[in-house]
Amino acid sequence: MSDRELSDPPAPEAGERTQRMAELAKRRADVEEMGGAANIERQHQAGRLTVRERIAGLTDAGSFREVGRLAGTGEYDENLNLKKLTPATYVAGTARIDGRTVAIGGEDFTVRGGTSFGAMRRKGGQGGYIEDLAHHYKIPLVNLIDGAGGTVTSAKRRGYVVFPGVDGFERSVELLGEVPVVSAVLGTAAGGPAGRAILSHFSVMIEGTSQIFAAGPPVVKRSLGQEITKEDLGGPKVSVDKAGSIHNAAKSEQEAFEQIRRFLSFMPQNVWELPPVTPCDDPAERMDEDLLTIVPEKRTQPYDMRKLVSMVVDKDSSFEIRPTYGKALITMLARLGGRVVGIVANNPKIYGGAMDADAARKQIHFMELCDTFHIPLVFFVDVPGFMVGLKAETEGALREGMRAVFTAGRLSVPTLTLVIRKCYGMAGMATCNKNDIDLKIAWPTGEWGSLPVEGGVAAAFRREIAAAEDPKAREKELETELRAYSSPFRTAEALAVEEVIDPRETRPLLCEYIALAESRLKVGLGPRAKAGVAP
Repeated sequence: MSDRELSDPPAPEAGERTQRMAELAKRRADVEEMGGAANIERQHQAGRLTVRERIAGLTDAGSFREVGRLAGTGEYDENLNLKKLTPATYVAGTARIDGRTVAIGGEDFTVRGGTSFGAMRRKGGQGGYIEDLAHHYKIPLVNLIDGAGGTVTSAKRRGYVVFPGVDGFERSVELLGEVPVVSAVLGTAAGGPAGRAILSHFSVMIEGTSQIFAAGPPVVKRSLGQEITKEDLGGPKVSVDKAGSIHNAAKSEQEAFEQIRRFLSFMPQNVWELPPVTPCDDPAERMDEDLLTIVPEKRTQPYDMRKLVSMVVDKDSSFEIRPTYGKALITMLARLGGRVVGIVANNPKIYGGAMDADAARKQIHFMELCDTFHIPLVFFVDVPGFMVGLKAETEGALREGMRAVFTAGRLSVPTLTLVIRKCYGMAGMATCNKNDIDLKIAWPTGEWGSLPVEGGVAAAFRREIAAAEDPKAREKELETELRAYSSPFRTAEALAVEEVIDPRETRPLLCEYIALAESRLKVGLGPRAKAGVAP
């Protein structure tokens, strides 16, 4: 008898093979039924897709390769033959989005509301295999969140309660410095799934059908005696507009999927790669004549900063992040000459562009995002300073503003500062990186200093103004005298600003510098000690 005959197990009989193939087919069929027709219909009646419909709607057709499809809970007869397989409450695998491979997973709400099914090894939702896959293969992670995480009934099933952190966020945190992480809150998220939505580079939720909170209305009522609805507690008007916990809102799941595709189109696969460069049919030399007149002659009159930016970047290339939170600041991804850039722009329509606490937090997160994924930053500056007053002070505008200054000073990506109009005080410091080449460009409308002339004169010459026969007239005289020194051309004479340009030259200049930045970025590929994005 040969060694091969000794080592090989006997081949199964044809009947046994047929039985096993039949069992495989049955198990797969049971999994495809998910939580059953009634539960699927209930999901649809609530205006929500199933997790399998979501994966199909977001990814390239036919590209989903499921992992752990047969995980679940089997029901057997007295002869240990399978009667029915109830699938696990999480569906996960790899897929392609616009041709690029991602790890993707989401709770199946039709099976036990998407709560953990108690396996020894998790597929996802509370860490698990899908996060490990994204980590080891260095591919983006997409979380489709529709579950409330743990439940007190698990203690009865397990026989004890676990200490917080046993099923922790270690891998989730690690991924933030390695690959793009995107989360879509597509139902009600609380507990662990809600925490994972926050630990994302980009997140989106659905108006009318999505809510997110640390704990839901029953816990709030039991703890605080407050009656509140899920929507009032954690709908988009709270989570997106006020708290900024979730970045963007969408009107439908389909729109949310489009936002995810748009966001990922700007991202590299991981921090060891540069963002993708796309073909561009918008000439780098294009000079928009309307840039000459977009800034009003009156220095306090607002204008449309979004329109201004759109005249400079590649046509139809911009994707705004957090448009309804921290409205005094605009943050968006865009392209210049086909190359990805991060845009930070003050919004003169809100507080005159002054930086409040929400705007500072928004800027910090965006700068960290761009720094992590090798995206150069362009600041479109019109900031009169930090927001002042009692409300601003109690909300921590000064503290959050200085955190923005701190973060800007630690950036490793190339930064370009373009002063459109005002650039004053410590808020102005948050628009450039003094530890880098610190390239500052200005339009002829630019002005800067420790504080605006108006407020500065009132403070520095208070006694002289009060003693004058006509205090208002004297104040105006002093302002006119000192404003002459604030000319951008005087600063340019001292090379304290690198260049004053014709507004129409903005796009050609920025396209050239962003192309030049590419060689710098290639040198710094890979994670850095400070890489990652704080929630």
